[in-house]
Amino acid sequence: MHYRKVNNLLGWVTGAIALFVYISTMEPTVSFWDCGEFLSCAYKLEVGHSPGAPLFMMMQRMFAIFSGGNALTGGDSTHAAYAINAMSAVASALTILFLFWTITHFAKKLLVKKGDEPDGTQLAIIMGAGLVGGLAYTFSDTFWFSAVEAEVYATSSFFTAITFWAVLKWEDVADEKHSDRWLVLIAYLLGLSVCVHLLNLLTIPAVAMVYYYRRYDVTVKGTILAFLAGCGILGFVQFGVIQYIPKIASKFDIMFTNGFGMSFDMGSLFFLAIVIGLLVFGIYYSKKKSMVSLHTAVLCIIFIIIGYSSYFVAIIRSRADVPIDMTNPDNPISFLDYVNREQFGQQPIFFGPYFNSQYDEIDTSGKLYSQSKANGKDHYDIVGAKRVPIYKGNQSHFFPRIWDQEGNHVNFYKSMLNLADGQDPTSSDNLKYFFGYQMNWMWWRFFMWNYAGRQNDIEGQLDPERGNWISGIGAVDKMRGLGDTEGMGEGYTRNGAHNKLYFLPFILGIMGLVYQFNRKRNDGMVVLMMFFFTGAAIGIFLNMNPLQPRERDYAFAGCTYTFAIWIGLGVLMVNDWFQKAMKGSVGAYASTGICLVAVPVLMANVEWDDHDRSHKTLAHDVAHNTLSACAPNAVLFTFGDNQTYPLWYIQEIEGFRKDIRIINTSLLGIDWYVDQLNYKTNQADAVPMIWKKADYTGERANYIMYYDNPKVGLSKTQYINLADVCTFMNSNDPNAKVGTRGGNELNYMPTKNFFVPTMSKEDLVKNGLATAADTANIITDMRFNYPKESAYKSDLAILNIIAAVAKEGWKRPLYFDAGLRTGDYGGTGDFLRLEGTVYRLMPYKFVDSIKKNSPILGTINTEKSYNLFMGYTFGGGERNDVYFDEPNRHEFVTYRMDASYIANALVAEGKKDQAVKLLDKVMAGITEHSYYYDYTAYFIAAAYYRAGELKKGQELTKKIVRNSQTILNWAASLEDNNKDAVTFDIRQQFQVMQSLASSAFYSGDTSYAKTIANSMQRIQPNFGAQLKQNAPVAPQAGEEE
Repeated sequence: MHYRKVNNLLGWVTGAIALFVYISTMEPTVSFWDCGEFLSCAYKLEVGHSPGAPLFMMMQRMFAIFSGGNALTGGDSTHAAYAINAMSAVASALTILFLFWTITHFAKKLLVKKGDEPDGTQLAIIMGAGLVGGLAYTFSDTFWFSAVEAEVYATSSFFTAITFWAVLKWEDVADEKHSDRWLVLIAYLLGLSVCVHLLNLLTIPAVAMVYYYRRYDVTVKGTILAFLAGCGILGFVQFGVIQYIPKIASKFDIMFTNGFGMSFDMGSLFFLAIVIGLLVFGIYYSKKKSMVSLHTAVLCIIFIIIGYSSYFVAIIRSRADVPIDMTNPDNPISFLDYVNREQFGQQPIFFGPYFNSQYDEIDTSGKLYSQSKANGKDHYDIVGAKRVPIYKGNQSHFFPRIWDQEGNHVNFYKSMLNLADGQDPTSSDNLKYFFGYQMNWMWWRFFMWNYAGRQNDIEGQLDPERGNWISGIGAVDKMRGLGDTEGMGEGYTRNGAHNKLYFLPFILGIMGLVYQFNRKRNDGMVVLMMFFFTGAAIGIFLNMNPLQPRERDYAFAGCTYTFAIWIGLGVLMVNDWFQKAMKGSVGAYASTGICLVAVPVLMANVEWDDHDRSHKTLAHDVAHNTLSACAPNAVLFTFGDNQTYPLWYIQEIEGFRKDIRIINTSLLGIDWYVDQLNYKTNQADAVPMIWKKADYTGERANYIMYYDNPKVGLSKTQYINLADVCTFMNSNDPNAKVGTRGGNELNYMPTKNFFVPTMSKEDLVKNGLATAADTANIITDMRFNYPKESAYKSDLAILNIIAAVAKEGWKRPLYFDAGLRTGDYGGTGDFLRLEGTVYRLMPYKFVDSIKKNSPILGTINTEKSYNLFMGYTFGGGERNDVYFDEPNRHEFVTYRMDASYIANALVAEGKKDQAVKLLDKVMAGITEHSYYYDYTAYFIAAAYYRAGELKKGQELTKKIVRNSQTILNWAASLEDNNKDAVTFDIRQQFQVMQSLASSAFYSGDTSYAKTIANSMQRIQPNFGAQLKQNAPVAPQAGEEE
């Protein structure tokens, strides 16, 4: 059969296999992290977080239409998420399709002379290479994860694959007329891909190298110049097009509006007209002068900009004031901040500070603008400055890697680099962090997960038991300081991501690399360029600080894609060996078969369980459970992605509880987000605030310090109305400001003692906020103390909202997600009441000790919490065929802990039967398979003991103790110098066992308590150094952690 037909057919077959895999393992609804946001924004074309992905949103919206029902008109739908997730599966399958054709392109060049048709043996091994490499990437850890959820990385990978394939197609026809049309297509793909993710731009240097090797005589100097040209083109697109077009447009808009008195947008439109005019002239001039290269270059720029123009969707939809409107890019100024990711800050790359550097001055040349209309005229008002610290002299360093000055990050630097307090880091320390953390832990580890093996999916920070890459070869892993990886606790060995690949994909890839470089060095250089720019170069550019909130392997998917090319080409080397014993097609088929079994089949076998999400609905159920707990028209404070985005999804797409206003405290420090609280969203009313717009815009209220000003005359015991304090902190009265050393005058917080208006006990009962029986044990005097010495804008916003709600008579229920940071409650902890898994802020607090058996803060509404929990669903946690990764398990921790607190409160009220039913509900809903019994299950076991269920308490205790013993035995197998790295875990397991023994003893199970104690005594001598300081006993359920 003709090569082209076979190549096309088998490419589509490989893509179809990938599509089947991804559809079969795809999550049917919303996932954690950004997926809830992307789903919500796609379904109604809303505006996601910067720098946005407008083309991705439009593509998702197209797929959503096919979900049927109300999807066409954007009505409520329970099927749209499945359809949108399917887009990622389709994009990923197409990625595999183009990867297959990329591999066969290189394989053919290695085996067949140009212009010749491959013979049967050559055809078989070329197709085998494509099949092995394509399927290896199909089942690779990072790519498979993104292929089954509504994230940008699957579509971004598709653009990477088709762009790289397109330049290889150009290479095949470069001598033909009109071949440069492929280059124009590549430019268009690059422009489009910018509106999905910027990662695709990293293909540009490889594209430049293909162009150079095909069009020019190859020399060392030429190769270097081609590389520099590729980097230059990358910089031109990244900065010249993506950033400077909107930057210059914004400058024109300010000039035309403020200088010439014209309306908003006129300056931007004028600048865009200039750009269009210059490009049209470039086409006309190059065609007139027959300058083919210039003509092609101008066409490429035009098509990049056409693709980039998808961003107009973000501007248009932002002006529609959609419910989700991140950064509010509805004008040239805010749009510039949007594409520049101003929300996330900037990190230095080539020059900048170390963590202990002191800045010399603050650059205030960048201005903050706000649109206004005065006397019927548009105007941009300066409302502050963008303050950028400037480091000079020896305070600025070349290639700064240890740059972050946030407290926890500084501590990490010091710990990793063994720096004493006050000890200055050196350039060698900087490089040690670069190679040891950024290159090794934050890149190479991710790469090796895919092609060597993965220890588990527990996020770690250089510790030997969490998140490392492994090989599955015991001696090798132990040599790397990981101990006996098969002797770890159930949480590690039964972790679905405990995948052993025995280096086989890695070895085959190295063989392919060697084979290609030996026979086609130029092609090897092209692939190596792709590998570098999509791997190590990203690590250099991102310059990641430590303690990232999640694993960042998705950022490096491009290098695992590139390595899959070499995995495919490795089949050719294996075939050469086989041909010595089995000639012809038999050897080709045998080598392909062996490689298929050794690599993709092995990968599919060990990784299917942790990538199969087909029955998992936990993010959806958590959102449903959370919103179900809230009263009508409530305000709910959340924190971060996983507490917020699933809630957005279930409101925006499924239409559930759209009356609740969700406030993400992570965004409350940003003006545009506070602005949006002033408007009604869906069925949720605007949020009451003491603030007016001028009080928080720009630099106002960015940071307020507490200052006990003697001129104000407040006593230490005096409590002030919070609404008055909020007004005072924004006042221009001289008494409301204090001078600084720099000559500035700043507002301050005059007291940390606040009170807010409450209700009488009769009104509390009348309004359903308390029962008649409760009134005997409550205090309605709502006084509280702010717990910090300063407040950021987000803190002040929360205080403003509390003050305004109280001022309006507590008509608006206020809730806090139980996962918020302690400081986010503003000091109101005593007035919080747990209802299910959320806290409700009440205008009273309990004094009866019976009511104080509570989780960390406030009290528990046992009746409501019991009823809520009995109706909760756990996203498939009741099944034994669903795997839950770490972010999912975090949610299970919340349910286990809260259930134990509520059960203990029920026991204290004499309701032991309800307590046991509640615990049984959670145990059935979160099985041992879904989340093994670790220290979090201790609280359930202790609650069983307190409820009098000694048998259930002991059964659970035995499993927890067995797990702790296994972990301690593994820790004992470590070399002494590695034991210190797991000191926390060692102490934690002893704490758990000690606490379980205590619970068993005080519940009358003295025999088993003694058994646990004896077990601890036997293993304790292995950890003398780690247990020098007595660790505190683990907290009892219901007590403060």
